[in-house]
Amino acid sequence: MTARGLAPLRHRGFRFLVAGQLGSNVGDAFYAVALPWYVLATHGGALLLGGVLAAYGIARASLLTVGGQLSDRWRPWTVMMATDVVRVLAAGALAVAASLGPARAVVLVPIAAVLGAGEGLFMPGSFAIVPALLPGEDLQAGNALASAGTQLAMLAGPALGGAMVAVLGPAPAFALNAASFALSALTLAALRGIVPPAPDAGTAPATGQHTVRALLRSERILQIGLLIIVAANLGSGGLTEVALPALAHGPLHTGADGYGALIAALGAGALLGTLVAAQVRRAQRPFVVGSLAFLAEAAAIALIPYLGSTLAAAAALVAFGLLNGFGNVVTITAFQRWAPPGVMGRLAGLLMLASLGVFPVSVALAALVVHGFGPALFFPLAAVTLAAALLAGLSQRTWRNFGAITPTGASRPDAGRLSTASTSADSAVHAS
Repeated sequence: MTARGLAPLRHRGFRFLVAGQLGSNVGDAFYAVALPWYVLATHGGALLLGGVLAAYGIARASLLTVGGQLSDRWRPWTVMMATDVVRVLAAGALAVAASLGPARAVVLVPIAAVLGAGEGLFMPGSFAIVPALLPGEDLQAGNALASAGTQLAMLAGPALGGAMVAVLGPAPAFALNAASFALSALTLAALRGIVPPAPDAGTAPATGQHTVRALLRSERILQIGLLIIVAANLGSGGLTEVALPALAHGPLHTGADGYGALIAALGAGALLGTLVAAQVRRAQRPFVVGSLAFLAEAAAIALIPYLGSTLAAAAALVAFGLLNGFGNVVTITAFQRWAPPGVMGRLAGLLMLASLGVFPVSVALAALVVHGFGPALFFPLAAVTLAAALLAGLSQRTWRNFGAITPTGASRPDAGRLSTASTSADSAVHAS
């Protein structure tokens, strides 16, 4: 990686963040293998797995906007650290449950709900904290490195997690996940004395006057974006959390270690995509570039179950991950450059709610499709939904021009900058 891609690591606070989240994401990768295998291997079936994932998703979605409000009020790292402590306890309870017997809804659903709630509170802060740690010129590379840590964990964690589950069972993998949350909490605690103070509304009046409700009323990009995000993610959760493990457990007959290798292939592709994004300069039309990457991703998704072998499916998952990782970094950075710092957490919570709020619907739909028709059909269904949402976005000039810059580096006049109408005060939305 060149100096451009590594520049964010010059900042001590960012190094702490990346190290802690890398450890936490390794634990999450172990959990990602252990949970579906624990349910499916103990005859819980796709419906129980879908129910547990739906409980997780509902709790996560319910608290995303709350997490954004808390992040703006008490700073992101404080909220992230507190939720990690809660998740240590929940993941530890899951490890105990897995060591005592087969998967049961009465045990798994409440634990999944607590883990989901913790994730919902955590995620907006994880979005808002990177701009607080880095200057603007390092933001895209910083987002890429943070995402690369997640993808590196997806690359190494599932293969190791699959081997652990195959040899020792799922309980040790859940215990390792609990330990990883403890590591994350410790590194976030170290940030309290490193991160500079948040911008003060009195010295940045334009930022202080922006509110989520006012932005929603006046900014067409948010109105369009929320609709597109919902549609694009309708198949996402069910694809990776239900259809893919069912494909591995059924038609591909890979075993736990093979399933871990498939997830690792997805992680390898995403890692490559984020590293590419770290090297490239700011795109002149970032949302067009990101949308084209996501359209190519849809094509890769549709092919996965029909390629005839585990190796070919893994190659398609590499392409899926690469395109998704690259597109995510480009579009997320464009949004962070646009969003007012004082409401960054709340806007992140709102966009994440649009993305993840459909997770319970997605996994429930996938469970029904897999149960009734097998896992293969869900892949092209998810791909068509994603492609249709992106084409609808590209048909809108506001979407195409969002974050656009001229060849000289200046923002275009129609590049989605905040309008003056969005500065009206709205006390009901300000953090209180």
